Amino acid sequence: MGNDRLNSLLEEYADLEKQMEDPSIHADQALVRRVGRRFAELAPIYTANAELEAARGDLAAAKELAAEDPAFAGEVEAVAATLAPLEEKLGEMLIPRDPHDAKDVIVEIKAGEGGQESALFAGDLLRMYTRYAERHGWVVEVIDSQESDLGGVKDISVAVKTKGVPEGGHGVWSRLKWEGGVHRVQRVPVTESQGRIHTSAAGVLVLPEAEDVEVQIEPGDLRIDVFRSSGPGGQSVNTTDSAVRITHLPTGTVVSCQNEKSQLQNKESAMRILRSRLLAIAQEEANAAASDSRKAQVRTVDRSERIRTYNYPQNRITDHRIGYTAYNLDLVLGGELDAVLDALGEADRQARLAGDTEISRRP
Repeated sequence: MGNDRLNSLLEEYADLEKQMEDPSIHADQALVRRVGRRFAELAPIYTANAELEAARGDLAAAKELAAEDPAFAGEVEAVAATLAPLEEKLGEMLIPRDPHDAKDVIVEIKAGEGGQESALFAGDLLRMYTRYAERHGWVVEVIDSQESDLGGVKDISVAVKTKGVPEGGHGVWSRLKWEGGVHRVQRVPVTESQGRIHTSAAGVLVLPEAEDVEVQIEPGDLRIDVFRSSGPGGQSVNTTDSAVRITHLPTGTVVSCQNEKSQLQNKESAMRILRSRLLAIAQEEANAAASDSRKAQVRTVDRSERIRTYNYPQNRITDHRIGYTAYNLDLVLGGELDAVLDALGEADRQARLAGDTEISRRP
């Protein structure tokens, strides 16, 4: 099965290479980006396979020399020792990866219970992700936001995008997909006069951004309502009905946008979020029909569970899914998220390896 998968991926790589060399492809920039991402995703597999084939060629040559002159026996052993690591590296690459890893994302952050303190924490999470994105050279674009009175956010949607094609197919989703869920904060709120520690929470939803070709939406399945935008405290900030609420009737999914001044712009922003939510719903339905081992991996990014606690008095961050704890909360909130995301990625890699082993043992 491994060889079949490798051959299939190498054939796909060669086909993508031909597409990228065809000048006509540049007439469709969305296609260029899609092909480029997949090509970048398969490039490491092509390179790893080429290295392994070269090593196997070197081993065959060394064996020929050793057959003629025993003095070359040591070279045979040295070359043979390089094969196992290369085979292991390629084998890990052939484990099916998340098909959305190369994608950009839409991040939605919503204040939960806790009033103003929860909204302030939601704002802190937004700054954390924005600074993390800046460290990676990504672009953050606000799609829609509802701010609170003290500078926090009640509800915000942002797009986080790579510049150009992500290296190795490791796009924004490959890193931020772990962030979906309930984030809990423990600290003394700025509104607390007695110095008591409060607990509040904010919800984060991370969606791979869907392209038009991935989600087909029938106009008859939509109900579109317009209303006036409102700002902090509920006051109207717009004298016209430019805010848009779209309901996808088959799924009951509701999206609203009010940031832009025109009804058309708000509708386009809402449709952008709706496409990504519908793609996520389709993915979750597919996961529900997957194997038990795959379901176990999906649970690591379950959005319904409390996933992480930010404890300010102890400067501690704890990720409850993998038992990760570190005492560098100030740095994490400043955008240094890589350590916890690396730990989550490694846990998922181990789960995928275990799942692959279990599958291969079946009759």
